[in-house]
Amino acid sequence: MKPYPFTAVVGMPDLRLALVLSSISPAVGGVLVRGEKGTAKSTMVRALAGLLPGVDVVEHCRFSCDPVSPDPACPDGPHAAGAPAHRRPARLVELPVGAAEDRVVGSLNLEKALAEGVTDYQPGLLAAAHRGLLYVDEVNLLHDHLVDTLLDAAAMGRATVEREGVSVSHAARFVLIGTMNPEEGELRPQLLDRFGLTVEVASSRDPEQRVEVVRRRLAYEADPDGFADGYASADAELAAKIEAAQRLLPSVKLPDEALRQIAEVCASFEVDGMRADIVTARTAVAHAAWAGRAEVTTEDIRVAARLALPHRRRRNPFDAPGISEEQLEQALEDSQPPPEGPDDDGPGEGGPGPDDGGPPPDGGPSGSDGPPPTDSGETPAPSGNGSSPQKTVSAGDTFRARVFRVKGTGEGERGRRSRAITDTGRTIGVQPPSVREGRPHLVATIRAAAPHQQARGRSGAGLEVRSADLRFALREGREGNLVLFCVDASGSMGARARMREVKTAVLSLLLDAYQRRDKVGLVTFRGSDAELALPPTISVEAAAARLEGLPTGGRTPLAEGLLEAARVLRVEAIRDPRRRPLLVLVTDGRATSGSDAVARAKAAAGLLTDVTTIVMDCETGRMRLGLAAELAGHLGAEHVPLSDVAAESLASAVRERTGRAA
Repeated sequence: MKPYPFTAVVGMPDLRLALVLSSISPAVGGVLVRGEKGTAKSTMVRALAGLLPGVDVVEHCRFSCDPVSPDPACPDGPHAAGAPAHRRPARLVELPVGAAEDRVVGSLNLEKALAEGVTDYQPGLLAAAHRGLLYVDEVNLLHDHLVDTLLDAAAMGRATVEREGVSVSHAARFVLIGTMNPEEGELRPQLLDRFGLTVEVASSRDPEQRVEVVRRRLAYEADPDGFADGYASADAELAAKIEAAQRLLPSVKLPDEALRQIAEVCASFEVDGMRADIVTARTAVAHAAWAGRAEVTTEDIRVAARLALPHRRRRNPFDAPGISEEQLEQALEDSQPPPEGPDDDGPGEGGPGPDDGGPPPDGGPSGSDGPPPTDSGETPAPSGNGSSPQKTVSAGDTFRARVFRVKGTGEGERGRRSRAITDTGRTIGVQPPSVREGRPHLVATIRAAAPHQQARGRSGAGLEVRSADLRFALREGREGNLVLFCVDASGSMGARARMREVKTAVLSLLLDAYQRRDKVGLVTFRGSDAELALPPTISVEAAAARLEGLPTGGRTPLAEGLLEAARVLRVEAIRDPRRRPLLVLVTDGRATSGSDAVARAKAAAGLLTDVTTIVMDCETGRMRLGLAAELAGHLGAEHVPLSDVAAESLASAVRERTGRAA
């Protein structure tokens, strides 16, 4: 069955252009495609491989060495000059999210290395993708150890495998293409920056275009080969244009004026590092070749900046990617040399004046119908049922939070929070002989094989090793956890701007959860009930958005909040049993809703005694009741005052105690 044709995909011109430019110039660094589910991201990426020209490779080389300049360290080499070669189609290699490390980088046969003293290396996906495309669907869900592997290969252009002192290295230069749904969590900043270009895609809201998408998809499913043949000429024409642009690319000139424009644009958007300038320059050259121009123009730079800068100007993981078109045009205009002629000290044409709808002189909002925020950042919100006033409070600047960990040692998903037995990390022992997976333990394997050498009739050098002798390492690393925030949003939390401090602390903990690859959820309670504001998800951005709009008001149904937290954890233990929970209860300890509120809260706390819990005490002022500390005792939890959530606060407390002891 033929794949879906590239030219048959409806709409998405930015994605189409980004993929084409990366194909023309692999040095651009690949494409990250962000968008909601069901937008044909994967369909277009898979169709791209059919447009690329073939690749000349050395005959029988598993690592796709170029016959003109073969890799001198190729495991199948060295290849002699003029070695037989053949031409094969360009490859699109897909990297599964759950792939094991050996499947990605390749594997070494330890038995042959010990017994015969030879290196038997089986290449992985990185070798298959050399001089082609490496595609990762749902790249934001990729495990950290695989992300690190991709980072190393992308930076060095080589893949290296090391097993118990045996090392193999080979060339691995590829165009990295990833697709992701931002609702399922963001990408690590280190990998995000490795993608040269990024494109946001969304399904069309035009009924006619949606009808055409469905019509073409149904026609393809009814007759895939016939449908593909109908677009064969269009695909062939596009492929010929890409090949012509590749031939023109080396001769395209990038003058100093264009470089200065690129630097002005990147500086105006305050991007970090110099990779943005380099990628923008490479993309502009590729676009000029695509347009058939021999020299880069302002239009090429404009297109390149729209694709290369949006994901590089984020200041923290909660910032939405994107660039302002007005700011881009202003930067391009400012980078132009001043026109010759008399100076004009008057206002520029087209600029908004005081009476043209521009911002007022004091910089305040114009035409706003809503009430302005207060000095504390509070904004009135509708009261809902009218029973009690509500308000929303904005968070302040985040800080580096203390690291809270789940007790004991788990076996959950790889992450960076709590101790766990994983297949990566430091070796702490040897697996039982019945375990036949993971990394081999060299010393334990030799010890298992040594007593049997005489019985096996070994003669000469080497060691007679059999599969039953293999022992595998027991490794300890870190796991990601489910961090469930249970936040008191009652009226007492709004006093003395307390909610602003609470949101700042929780947002800082969310940022920490993002960095440690945790799953997060949000339960809130106020009035007479509790609700699951955000079901457990890996998208901490969604949690931050829900937290920012969280209103406060009403009584404190502490028991209902604890019961809802227990229910969520119980359900999640069925859905994701390997991920251990960490409950962060944010409250001042009061229970004021309903009859026997305190007794019911204590009873509800008994359901959570087996869960690692942090009680973030929000009580402030000189007269404190200590209810949160008492609640922590019922839960068997760690009691942490709100002021001690910051890592700096903990360090200061340790220094103070050390000084007193001295």
